Amino acid sequence: MLRIVVRTLVALLLLALVALGAAYWYSVHLPGQSFAGPVPAATEQERALAARLQRHVEAIASEPHNVVHYGALERAAAYIETELAALGYTPQAQAWDVDGKSVRNISVELAPPNANADTPTLVIGAHYDSYGNAPGANDNGTGSAAVLELARLLKDAPLGGKRLRLVLFVNEEPPYGGTPDMGSYRYAKALKENGENVIGMISLETIGSFSDEPGSQQYPFPFNHVFDDVGNFVAFVALPGGRTFLHDVVRSFRADTALPSIGGTAPESIPGIAWSDHWSFYTFGYPAIMVTDTAPFRYRHYHTAEDTPDKVDYDKLARVTFGIAAAARDQLR
Repeated sequence: MLRIVVRTLVALLLLALVALGAAYWYSVHLPGQSFAGPVPAATEQERALAARLQRHVEAIASEPHNVVHYGALERAAAYIETELAALGYTPQAQAWDVDGKSVRNISVELAPPNANADTPTLVIGAHYDSYGNAPGANDNGTGSAAVLELARLLKDAPLGGKRLRLVLFVNEEPPYGGTPDMGSYRYAKALKENGENVIGMISLETIGSFSDEPGSQQYPFPFNHVFDDVGNFVAFVALPGGRTFLHDVVRSFRADTALPSIGGTAPESIPGIAWSDHWSFYTFGYPAIMVTDTAPFRYRHYHTAEDTPDKVDYDKLARVTFGIAAAARDQLR
């Protein structure tokens, strides 16, 4: 009898270990190889892009800008619209009233002449509002600046019969995040109601802080037992249903970009996994991922008045932007 009990316990333990191994592989396995070794210095192209990105961050995120700081929010929106128009786009506004003030998402699109609701659509977006009294240079002037430069870099990209939507969202930050007044929620809901065939959404969220110092990176449980404590990478995060899309994007990024990368698929119950605009698209059933420097798990100025443009690593922001452009081109083929 004792032998049977021992064998049963051993079998259960082995099954548990197999299940844990499978869960680990499903969650954090990514295709390709993360860049390793000393990161090369910025190229001439990256330095030129870094200068443009810095100009955008300084224009959008040198002062708090949100519904409470409404004048600054309007200045940020007007700057975004002016920059997109200067690139030859016609920015579209999705506007609604919040607390007695008009707010808006701003979008542009590249599409084949016969595009309709069935046309496969890639969405890349970032929120342009800031939290409370924070200027929001890294969170999320960096993501906004990257979207503006992606509008430049992808303007002549072959579309392969697909559509690209580039969107600057309002109201990602509290108290509107996770509510029907969240800009990306409004946008994703409208796409769903129109029956649009969204093949994937990429949210660019806080992507300008990097460090080579040991101990510079923290993680929510259980990833603190999985990854290194050096904050020199960019992370790619998928909510359930986005794993295949995540792998496609990471595969392209790693093939093109000399910057370490990690990531995986995890439920929204893990802190940080759903803290951006990809959550809205996931909510409406679309594959969605977030690209991030991990925000508060690395960046000590997160949601503070110290989140100013001088804190951003513009050379690495440029490298991430080029990497996302390469991944977008692959998705549009």
